[in-house]
Amino acid sequence: MMMAPVVSGRVAGVGTVLVCALLCAASLSVGVSDLSVADGAEALDTLLISRLPRTLAAILVGAGLAIAGLVMQTLARNRFVDPGIGGTEQSAAFGILLVTLLWPTASILEKMAVATLTAIVGTAAFLLLVRRLPPTQPFLMPLFGLIYGGVIAAGVTFIAWQTDLLQYLDIWMNGDFSGILRGRYELLWLAAALVALSWWCADALTVASLGKEVSVGLGLDYERMVQAGLAVVALLSAMTVVVVGMIPFVGLIVPNLVSRLRGDNLRGSLPWVALGGAALTLGCDVLGRLLRHPYEIPIGTILGAVGAALALWLLAGRHERG
Repeated sequence: MMMAPVVSGRVAGVGTVLVCALLCAASLSVGVSDLSVADGAEALDTLLISRLPRTLAAILVGAGLAIAGLVMQTLARNRFVDPGIGGTEQSAAFGILLVTLLWPTASILEKMAVATLTAIVGTAAFLLLVRRLPPTQPFLMPLFGLIYGGVIAAGVTFIAWQTDLLQYLDIWMNGDFSGILRGRYELLWLAAALVALSWWCADALTVASLGKEVSVGLGLDYERMVQAGLAVVALLSAMTVVVVGMIPFVGLIVPNLVSRLRGDNLRGSLPWVALGGAALTLGCDVLGRLLRHPYEIPIGTILGAVGAALALWLLAGRHERG
């Protein structure tokens, strides 16, 4: 009986690898320019300057957001939160708006630093507030998160409206890979380092998810581990918002799907969560380029529709099992 989930998990893992490889090939071949009729030098430039960076950016963003969602769910001890629901991405957008108003000449690294700081504050406040919610009502946390993130987003929108920055804000509030080119995505490689850090800290994060008293009893520095987890979530979210904008649902959907196939072993599931996030993001990006070719739909819009449908399916499945 115990072998069935393991076998199904391995089959799903191999299938995800194959799907991701096929999506990479599709991402490199889909675009406005037809590489089959272009000369060799032009086709190579298109691949190296535009399509390869865009493909790599989608992989790194998807993997990073999925891991951020997994870490946040571990810290919150609730499967139905992610950086978009817990106010992390909205807080990062607030940081970008703040630095635009007060420090308009800031570089992209400086914008990311401020966005990371505000994302840490916003996420820490969310985790502090949700501790007051009854643990017997798991759906109260995502509901509170939606309200919490909505309040922050409303405040950011109001400030942008007052300062005539609504169009500027829209760039950060709806994720889009169309502007990704060589030289404008390399910051995302930090996501790979943060994924590796999450894997290295996986066992400690698992212990931290048991609560402060149990963690301290087992010899873990609980406060430091929570701070490290917050830093990973905030950095991954801020980096994504700064480079491509807000992308919803990846951190919510992928960890839940992987947990159904591979259980709640954080260290064992983490590589598959990263791969699943890359596949989902890359697939939605390719879909956005195909639906209205040669025009494209931003990935934030595509994932808003696809992610909402998958989230409802997960909630319905959880309700039926309950």
